[in-house]
Amino acid sequence: MSKAQIRYSIPEELKTESLVGNIAQDLGLDIKRLRSGRARIVTGENVHYIQLNTDKGILLVNERIDREQLCGDVTPCSFAFEILLEKPMELHPVTIEVLDVNDNAPTFQNSHLEFDISESAALGSRFVLESADDADVGQNSLQEYILTSNDHFVLKQHVNADGSKYAEMVLQKQLDREVQPRLSLKLLAVDGGNPQKSGTVNIDVNILDVNDNAPIFNQSVYKATVIENAPKGTYVVTLNASDIDSGSNGQFTYHFSKSKAGIADLFDIDESSGILYVTKQIDFEKEKKVEFWVEAKDHGGLNDRSKVEIEVIDINDNAPVINVMSFTSPVSEDSPVGTTIGIINIKDIDSGENGQVRCKIEGNSLFKMKSNIRNYYAIITDAELDREILPECNITVIATDMGSPALSTKRTFNLRISDVNDNPPVFPREIYNAFMEENNLPGVSVITVKAKDTDENQNARLSYILDESEISGSPISKFVSINAENGNICAVRSLDYEQIKEIVFTVKAQDGGSPPLSSNVTVKILIQDQNDNHPQVLYPVQTGGSVVAEMVPRSADVGYLVTKVVAVDVDSGQNAWLSYKLQKSTDRALFEVGLQNGEIRTIRQVTDKDAVKQRLTVIVEDNGQPSRSATVIVNVAVADSFPEVLSEFTDFTHDKEYNDNLTFYLVLALAVVSFLFITCLVVIISVKIYRWRQSRIMLHSSLPVIPYYPPRYSDTLGTGTLPHVYNYEVCRTTDSRKSDCKFGTASTQNVLVMDPSSTGTMQRLQNEKSILDEPDSPLECQI
Repeated sequence: MSKAQIRYSIPEELKTESLVGNIAQDLGLDIKRLRSGRARIVTGENVHYIQLNTDKGILLVNERIDREQLCGDVTPCSFAFEILLEKPMELHPVTIEVLDVNDNAPTFQNSHLEFDISESAALGSRFVLESADDADVGQNSLQEYILTSNDHFVLKQHVNADGSKYAEMVLQKQLDREVQPRLSLKLLAVDGGNPQKSGTVNIDVNILDVNDNAPIFNQSVYKATVIENAPKGTYVVTLNASDIDSGSNGQFTYHFSKSKAGIADLFDIDESSGILYVTKQIDFEKEKKVEFWVEAKDHGGLNDRSKVEIEVIDINDNAPVINVMSFTSPVSEDSPVGTTIGIINIKDIDSGENGQVRCKIEGNSLFKMKSNIRNYYAIITDAELDREILPECNITVIATDMGSPALSTKRTFNLRISDVNDNPPVFPREIYNAFMEENNLPGVSVITVKAKDTDENQNARLSYILDESEISGSPISKFVSINAENGNICAVRSLDYEQIKEIVFTVKAQDGGSPPLSSNVTVKILIQDQNDNHPQVLYPVQTGGSVVAEMVPRSADVGYLVTKVVAVDVDSGQNAWLSYKLQKSTDRALFEVGLQNGEIRTIRQVTDKDAVKQRLTVIVEDNGQPSRSATVIVNVAVADSFPEVLSEFTDFTHDKEYNDNLTFYLVLALAVVSFLFITCLVVIISVKIYRWRQSRIMLHSSLPVIPYYPPRYSDTLGTGTLPHVYNYEVCRTTDSRKSDCKFGTASTQNVLVMDPSSTGTMQRLQNEKSILDEPDSPLECQI
């Protein structure tokens, strides 16, 4: 805790160990309390002027105390510290006031003063004397000045505003150098201490000879010119004064008279010659005209003054300054011609032509300068702006003065041009063609359309939309979809080339501007065929119950046309190119099949050793990758008559059963052949009689229906195995134009049809002649 403050007053310069005060008594503390509380002095200073004696409870001087060193001129002078006790903690502030003692005498800075005073000095002339300093304060400080007694000067004392004192010598009697050329005086400074102390200074007064004539300038005003920024040492003007006195009284020097500050730094004067020259560069913009006074002063202190007027000549040393009043950036690209971009102010602190400025824009035809007010210029557009051509540009303004040489200043402004939605999306092509194989997976990417919009930001953000259209009565969205963000077109479902060959639709690209702009492009997707269809055999027709056989007479020559396998493939291109191969036959050396046309011909003469029953397996294969094929079985009977083959063909459809019970079939075959021989004779006679009923017989017979029949071929002998002409419908594919079709005259062929469900029943197909549209041309089809 802190208690009341204790204050002591002691004089300075007390000896060490001098008593300051009984702190224990003054604070009302017991000596034991000082010891138990470990009393000590706490101060923030490095010098400890006071010490505490805890045994006696008194304060003693620890170091010499100099009031002047401690406080200087400040009064009263004091310092403070605190007495700290512990257990419990106590803090007692103590203030020591240091009283001044007269330990400092007044002192002068110089021990000797000298004055040169002309004997003609006027009475009442004042001469200021040097002031004395006294470090003491109050009554102990300087109190007065005393001048030794003399006849010529009296002393006058003055007090400054700050309380300091100074003295002047005042001439009260005319000086006479011839009577007394030199005066020696003493000035005494006395303080008010006890004992009193003082300081003295010697004053020597040199009485100069009478100088009756002062120097005189030959001109009251000197006028000159100097160029701005003239180098140091440049000559300005020569001052000229004269003094008619002789000797030393006629000698004088040139000096600057009291003038405004700064002039002495610009010029200097040769004291003896009076030449005025430049010592520092002169700035016309600061000093257009310099005026000051000069004086010619002789050794007697007499002088004359003259005025100097120097006119500064401006040079073009300041470039124009461009100040920006306003500048707008960005500017919309649809801003009309004449739009103000910015306003600038141009200043040149030079004068005359050096300060006249011309302003222009450097190498830019889009903008120009316009000025309606002096030194103010507007930057305006001089052409239409197009952000897509010039998104931003630098406008360089050049301000040039009319000085010689001319000075110029450049200022560059960066102008950004903001976008408006003035450009529609543009597709790089007028039409996009894409190819996609049929049987595609739903969702597969087909093609990506990409448009460009030279606008920016939202105005260039594109969305892709399918234009509404139909394909085969279904909306286009049933076939394809488009990603609105990236224009990726995908197939919605699997496509079949045999149903749709191509898909043509329109895609619209629309930007995000307001209002939005759009453009369209046509997309054409061509479906590519895959080999996904097997060849289809049109002839011979494979039936489930009846056996159809081609008959070849044993007298057939080499190259005899047995029959022709007719097949088609609904695929296109090379996927529909068919080839025919004979895979299996009873006797490979007897027949061959045409690779391209499917014609089965004999390759050698028929012999008696050749089996009557010939079973040929023909493979029809397309040219796709991988290829697909179909197999057809052609039954051929090598015989001259029907009875000869009855026993052979009754078992065509039951080959597997013969393997189980061969004996049973042999007996059955013999019976069937006999029965068929008799039946054939009856049929032949019946056909000739009831020829006109042939069509009805065909409709009501139990023979299988054959929807397609091969064309009628003529052999080399002019006779054939098929007595009828059969009409069949030709199915043409996309590439059917590559097929060759020839129409020829009707000929006869024999076809043997066996129906195993009728026991022993044989029906001989009647010969029927058909007249073709072009009977003279043989029919031959190659697919």
